[in-house]
Amino acid sequence: QVQLVESGGGLVQPGGSLRLSCAASGGIFSRSVMGWYRQAPGKERDLVATITSRGGANYADSVKGRFTISRDNTRNTLYLQMNSLKPEDTALYYCNAEDLGTWPRRRYWGQGTQVTVSS
Repeated sequence: QVQLVESGGGLVQPGGSLRLSCAASGGIFSRSVMGWYRQAPGKERDLVATITSRGGANYADSVKGRFTISRDNTRNTLYLQMNSLKPEDTALYYCNAEDLGTWPRRRYWGQGTQVTVSS
C-alpha cells in the first residue's frame, strides 16, 4: 500500500524558512515523479514543484529562486526547502507521487501539512 506522509509545516514570519518532508512507502518512490502542490482556502490546488527520479526539477514561477525541491531515493523521502517565505505562500502543502511503473499512471497524495506565513 502506497502511503505519503508530509511533515515540517508550521507558522513562520515573512522572510523566514521552512523545510517540508514527505516520507513515502509502498515501493514506488524511486520510479515516481514526485511533486509538491499547495492549496490556499477558496482556491484550487496548484503545482509548486516537481522532480524526476534523476533529479530534474520544475518550479512554478511564483516560487522560483526561493524554493528548492530535492529527493533522497535511498531514504524514500522528498523535501521542499522554502526560503524568503511570503504571506501568499500560506496554504496546505501536499506531496504527490506519479508512478511511472503503471499505465494509466497512478497518482497518490499525502494528507497535507499546513504552512502559515504571518507576522
